[in-house]
Amino acid sequence: MSSRTLVLGGARSGKSAHAEGLLTDAAVTYVATARRYPDDPDWDARIASHVARRPSTWHTVEASAPPDLPALLTATQYDDPPILVDDLSTWLVGVLDDADAWEGNGTDSVERDVDELVRSVATCRARLVLVTAEVGLGVIPSTRSGRLFRDHLGALNARVAEVCDEVLLLVAGIPLKLR
Repeated sequence: MSSRTLVLGGARSGKSAHAEGLLTDAAVTYVATARRYPDDPDWDARIASHVARRPSTWHTVEASAPPDLPALLTATQYDDPPILVDDLSTWLVGVLDDADAWEGNGTDSVERDVDELVRSVATCRARLVLVTAEVGLGVIPSTRSGRLFRDHLGALNARVAEVCDEVLLLVAGIPLKLR
């Protein structure tokens, strides 16, 4: 079994469910990086469907008060339960929000956060499964913020893939092994 697995896929590709299925341990630390937004019942329903799928023995760390993901990964020990991070794209949205980077400001801060995350993934001692969206297969976004997100996520995914032992791409619910 690989110690670090990256699971990529498009919207509704089955990437989260597949990543969850890779971990058969009774105890898993599930890091939910999506922030909750007031007055967004659709987003709440999406989060609820993920929660309902998880075994009750899994411990969830939510991003309602954003967890310091790099610190969490760096602090792991070899005998810690596996960690599933779902997902890096929503983590990046939080980083971009916190840096006020949507209009191109604060990108140095974003790069520092990404550097720190990549280092923490590379040195994580526990079994680690990371989920992320693959956004580089579609049309070029028509907005500056859309292009900024696509470019940063593409770069983040490539850098994390470099330090993972296994990389999978989910297409129409079918996992394709890239590494």
